[in-house]
Amino acid sequence: MADPRGFLKAGRELPKRRPVEVRIRDWHEVYEEMSVDGLRAQAGRCMDCGIPFCHNGCPLGNLIPEWNDLSWRDDWQEAIERLHATNNFPEFTGRLCPAPCEAACVLGIGDDPVTIKQVEVSIIDRAWAEGWVQPQPPERLTGKTVAVVGSGPAGLAAAQQLTRAGHTVAVYERADEIGGLLRYGIPEFKMEKRQVDRRIAQMKAEGTRFRPGVDVGHEVTGQQLRARYDAVVLAIGATAARDLPIPGRELGGIHQAMEFLPHANRYARDATYQVPITAEDKDVVIIGGGDTGADCLGTSIRQGARSIKQFEIMPRPTEERPSSQPWPTYPMVYRVSSAHEEGGERLYAINTTEFVGDEQGNVKALRTVEVQMVDGRFQPVEGSEQEIPAQLVLLAMGFVGPEKGGLVEQLGVELDARGNVVRDASYASTVEGVFVAGDAGRGQSLIVWAIAEGRSCAAGVDAYLKGCESELPVPIPPTARPLLA
Repeated sequence: MADPRGFLKAGRELPKRRPVEVRIRDWHEVYEEMSVDGLRAQAGRCMDCGIPFCHNGCPLGNLIPEWNDLSWRDDWQEAIERLHATNNFPEFTGRLCPAPCEAACVLGIGDDPVTIKQVEVSIIDRAWAEGWVQPQPPERLTGKTVAVVGSGPAGLAAAQQLTRAGHTVAVYERADEIGGLLRYGIPEFKMEKRQVDRRIAQMKAEGTRFRPGVDVGHEVTGQQLRARYDAVVLAIGATAARDLPIPGRELGGIHQAMEFLPHANRYARDATYQVPITAEDKDVVIIGGGDTGADCLGTSIRQGARSIKQFEIMPRPTEERPSSQPWPTYPMVYRVSSAHEEGGERLYAINTTEFVGDEQGNVKALRTVEVQMVDGRFQPVEGSEQEIPAQLVLLAMGFVGPEKGGLVEQLGVELDARGNVVRDASYASTVEGVFVAGDAGRGQSLIVWAIAEGRSCAAGVDAYLKGCESELPVPIPPTARPLLA
């Protein structure tokens, strides 16, 4: 145990955010660094529970009490070894994960939980600064080849594990740079892309090959991929966005979030880039109250929007954990992200019924109505109709599964009732030699699940290629794995 009285002596503290008036003028990450003494005090609050429920909250099986103890003891080099033992990319999860481990922290039953996420990201940031993160190429090659389609967290985790196991791995990505949504979906102010770049450099040094700018399913067919490689991993994500088919949807100025955010990310790294969709001097409405909606909010603020409203059809969450979501589950409570702190207005229990256009065929307003839940269905509140001006509407309502045409159709893999790729306990699809990891098989989920599935899928592929049990770690136990329908 780190400090037997640590949780009694120190309260929960988080890193400070840069002043709003400063950070909205640039695209840099919003958080400042915490002092080493402050981090050690936070790590010292960990009680090293006999049954560490933080493990239950983390799909990766992170050894949280161990690296908390090592951080408190100032043994940062051993701390990164324990952190990397279960997580390929802690700099990603430490910035982007909503931290279900903290929701499951035993200290959180009657006090504020340990700042697990902040300790995690501080360990890896220090490791990079000290030069402790080095390539780990395999000692020998197996002669087997694997194609990983998709370079998000699931694809990268699977690729790194398989490369280190000695297989020759090529990662295909249809975008012009590697990273998937890590690069073009996550705003720079949440995670600067240098975090992705240096991991890609490490993986290249280990032997992973990258093929950006190749749209598999069009430029390369599924049949060609199967003929060329001994195994194929589908890590294509759940990129089919949920739409809003109401009157006026065809108007100009209405875009999916993932049509909007990538352009802002390109501009953040290259100020000469001409952004085709911008919030500058516009009234912006974001439909969807989740993280992607908050990303659109922070981006619109930095682009100079005139006004911003974010809609959520559900009622406003409570400040405290609801009784229906007891510890150690992840509770749906009211949270204020850095973007919400910067501006905009959040509207709850509101539904858009129509988009209103101008003479040029562009959106100029939304017709809305307040709603309430009656017998499990949303019902309009009489007399609550209103018209809200908007010249830019961003749809951030989540995703409905992988794109069905192209590669998925060519490979002939079976889909489940939700439209996800069916797989068994080894992450094998219904087609011989084709495996699936991440959102493509699980549905839209968290980054920790993506990395955990990538690691588990790699073990399944490794066993398939070797014809025997894999020695690669399997973070997701069989009881938690998706089975064939």
